[in-house]
Amino acid sequence: MKISDLLRLSTDNLRRRKGRTALTVIGVVVGTFSIIVMISLGIASNAQNEAMLQSWGDLTQITINNYQWGAASGDVPVLDDKMLDQLRSYEHVVAVTPMYRDNNLNAQVYAGKNDRYEAYVWEMYGVDMDALQAMDYKLISGSFVASDTNLGKKKIPVLIGEHFAYEFQDTRKSYNSGKRQRYWGETDALGNPVEPFFDVQKEKLTLRLMAYDKNGNEKTEDYQLVVMGVFQQDDAKQYFTNAGVVMRVSDMQMLSKAYQKLSGNKGNSGGVMISSAGGRPIQQKDNGYENVYVKVDDVDNVAEVEEKIQDLGYETSSMTQIREEMQASVAKSQMILGGTAAVALLVAALNIANTMMMSIYERTKEIGVMKVLGCEVRKIRNMFLVEAGAIGLLGGVIGVALSYAASAVLNNLTTIAALFGGKIDLSGLMNSFGGGYYGMDTNAAISMIPPWLVLLGLGFSTLVGVLSGLWPAIRATKISALEAIRHE
Repeated sequence: MKISDLLRLSTDNLRRRKGRTALTVIGVVVGTFSIIVMISLGIASNAQNEAMLQSWGDLTQITINNYQWGAASGDVPVLDDKMLDQLRSYEHVVAVTPMYRDNNLNAQVYAGKNDRYEAYVWEMYGVDMDALQAMDYKLISGSFVASDTNLGKKKIPVLIGEHFAYEFQDTRKSYNSGKRQRYWGETDALGNPVEPFFDVQKEKLTLRLMAYDKNGNEKTEDYQLVVMGVFQQDDAKQYFTNAGVVMRVSDMQMLSKAYQKLSGNKGNSGGVMISSAGGRPIQQKDNGYENVYVKVDDVDNVAEVEEKIQDLGYETSSMTQIREEMQASVAKSQMILGGTAAVALLVAALNIANTMMMSIYERTKEIGVMKVLGCEVRKIRNMFLVEAGAIGLLGGVIGVALSYAASAVLNNLTTIAALFGGKIDLSGLMNSFGGGYYGMDTNAAISMIPPWLVLLGLGFSTLVGVLSGLWPAIRATKISALEAIRHE
């Protein structure tokens, strides 16, 4: 018996009993449809969770905080340049940068004739410029500062936030005047955007350190800030992309030393933080960076790298824990609903087995004739397995088609409801899969069916059909040829 004969014979047998075959296929359709839809809901929810977490921050970034509770702080190694080099050597680590900020530094930026415009620098950091590029910080103009850039004495190359120009105030206007400062997003009477007082990239910017000596006399020292590039605002990253100033770590350290000398304060430039919580003090390391950011190559490797850093004794934070909690919530919902779908597919498997057993009893004489004519036992077994597999495959195809239809309806419920003058709130459905986290986009796709899920559904339904028909097929091969021929 050729394969083509086997397929034709199996197809004819299924057609011969259309009603029974159709009812059996329906069971497979329900099971396949349920499983695919449940998995597609989970996939869509996970995709939305990932997008939401990306809007909160970089999923592949780890923040190291240079403090510990109580006596444990003495056991933590210094978070200095040497330690940063060690972190860079770790597997999966792409980039490492400190966010060096002098909390004691008192500085303002001036521009315009006679320093007409002034801005207090709330966000000024020293960073590794190469790391910023690896961490996917974007510039809308200019370029990152090269490590060997030298503009001359007291000239500092910097990057500024996209809206830093709006930080400036016009000192010629009174504090109560509405014209003293312009704000980003503000519009004039005609609805046109209000521009800053000047082009911050073309105007000379003077950074002025201001301190008071022990006698209360004011001392100042000026530096020129040369704007090399402008950040593209990114709310998922540091606030300095909006209205801050960033320079190389070496330049920031230079300013810190200059300010110490100016003020006569030789203490820690980063600001020693000693506070009390629950009766136990927190001691900020006075000889290391306050915060360090580590970029990992893939989100799946974040936990491994973070564990290594924690083993050194540092406190860390990342989006991994929240991500894992969200995934666990989605998986729990999928298990509950998927279990229901699995029961439906189990019932379908029993129906296939019952259908094939009934087919054997009805075709006992036919089986006996085939054996007498010399048909191989494995051919008879394969015939029944092909029939069972065909039922599973047909049910899988129909189930996949219905799943796509259901997915389209779910993703367009709001539109469909609007056509009939109604409104559907999808927040409850999304929160049930997303764990109820704030910020989920109820307009995003509710169901996503990737190609691999289609193949999985077809393969699984076919496998269920073959396995369900295995015992009936074996049973058919054990029927005696003489008894089968006498069977009425």
